[in-house]
Amino acid sequence: MLRINEVPPSEAPMELLLVADPSEDAIKRYLNQARCFIAYSRGAIAGVCVVKPIARGTLELMNIAVSPSIQQNGIGTRLLQHVIEKVKESGARRLEVGTGTFGHQLTFYQRQGFRVEHISKDFFLKNYPEPIIENGVQHKDMLRLSLEFPDDNSHQRTI
Repeated sequence: MLRINEVPPSEAPMELLLVADPSEDAIKRYLNQARCFIAYSRGAIAGVCVVKPIARGTLELMNIAVSPSIQQNGIGTRLLQHVIEKVKESGARRLEVGTGTFGHQLTFYQRQGFRVEHISKDFFLKNYPEPIIENGVQHKDMLRLSLEFPDDNSHQRTI
């Protein structure tokens, strides 16, 4: 049984946020303006997701992480789906995320309907003091993806 609650940013578990973003300084910069969601399984924290407003009607998914020992069990997917619903309920029209140009996280977002918008060249080289290596390859560029929430009346045509 998975339970997901929105919590104040001060309750976000830093050690879990660091699983997805290795920069504590970066996390501290976005955390206070964000909405935080925690997934609990069997009474323990299983995952965390952080989104923050970046423009009117647009939020950015800043961080999503699942405890390493219980990854690949659908917790991240359920957490992201819950956050997408909450963001839509709040009236947002768009959710954006930045991720590496390769790896499992790119597929994770694409399965939920996110589409590539553009590439931020050298993002990880310019913004992280230590190289971020995945499967023996260094992340250099960031892909920016977005998920649009169509207006419920978008199927109607105005004549």
